Amino acid sequence: MDLFEYQGKQLLRTFEVPVPEGRVAATPEEAEEAARGLGGKVAIKAQVQVGGRGKAGGIKLAGSPEEARQRAGEILGMDIKGHRVGRVLVERAGDIAGEYYVSFLVDRSNRDFLGMMSSEGGIDIEEVAARSPDSIARVHIDPLYGFSDFHARTLVFGSGIDAAARKEALAILPKLYDAFVGLDASLVEINPLVLTGEGRVMALDAKVTLDDSAAYRHPNFDELKAAHEVPEQERLAAEKGLNFIKLDGDVGIIGNGAGLVMSTLDVVSNAGGRPANFLDVGGGAGADVLTAALEVITSDAGVRSVLINIFGGITRCDAVAEGILHAFRSFDVTVPVVVRLDGTNAEEGRRMLAESPQDNLIPADTMLGAAEKAVELAKEAK
Repeated sequence: MDLFEYQGKQLLRTFEVPVPEGRVAATPEEAEEAARGLGGKVAIKAQVQVGGRGKAGGIKLAGSPEEARQRAGEILGMDIKGHRVGRVLVERAGDIAGEYYVSFLVDRSNRDFLGMMSSEGGIDIEEVAARSPDSIARVHIDPLYGFSDFHARTLVFGSGIDAAARKEALAILPKLYDAFVGLDASLVEINPLVLTGEGRVMALDAKVTLDDSAAYRHPNFDELKAAHEVPEQERLAAEKGLNFIKLDGDVGIIGNGAGLVMSTLDVVSNAGGRPANFLDVGGGAGADVLTAALEVITSDAGVRSVLINIFGGITRCDAVAEGILHAFRSFDVTVPVVVRLDGTNAEEGRRMLAESPQDNLIPADTMLGAAEKAVELAKEAK
């Protein structure tokens, strides 16, 4: 679960990580009142779960409560990379003498935690890594031993941040690590960590990603999630118990098994198409699950075709075929649906689909052939 900036900062405060004083506003009037309470110069920051807000015009400075109201009115309702701005964070602004980057994340390839710090903050870390990789200090942290003074000093001195910021940075890093571990986060990223004109070091931004699997240990996760606007398609998928992730393409994908679905996404991309989603119906999906999956996929008006890729191990292909036919009988499926079945009872499943009177139901023999056909039909539908 990706948190909004204001949520991440609220959690970091509980671990004594210094952050600027700020208030959340949902209307220009609330932003004006917040700015009046904070006094002086403020920053108005769009609250969306995506980077690049500043470049998109989602962060503006205001020198008075009246100007804060105007700036908030300009930001609220904006579309930033497909995310509509429904709230802004009104935050006390100050002089900035230096900007740095710091993060802790789960490094699955090394089966440990990774800490990173750079003297170049305020820009994408990928850009820094490509342009000046030596400016990024990295330490691998064994979860059993935890974060030590050695790790902190390696990051602070290895990244080459300003000498004036080092003492407070050395004090902040253990607190950030404690937050990372204590929150069961998969990522805590501060970009930028700033040195103020008064010589203080604080987190000016906060990107926090929590592990949903740890929700049973954190009763407040539900409260945090309640502040998020869940898209209708994702809500429908959750209600039906489906493993669904929305993407930005136009070829709907249904498969059984995460590995097969991911391979299907790759094959569709290689065929020149753009997957619209990841949807895994699981290893033993029956007719009811396939019906639910098709209902979720076709609820997206941007989907131009659907590719169903099933390998029957536990799942019987004739049951899959029955589920697809049941879906066509249950609601109006208007987009073409390409189906590739292989494995247990595959011949029977293919026969059932071939005998169907549905013109927009197209069986395919191979995974590559199915992907190419689905991509071709999606392009024809535009």
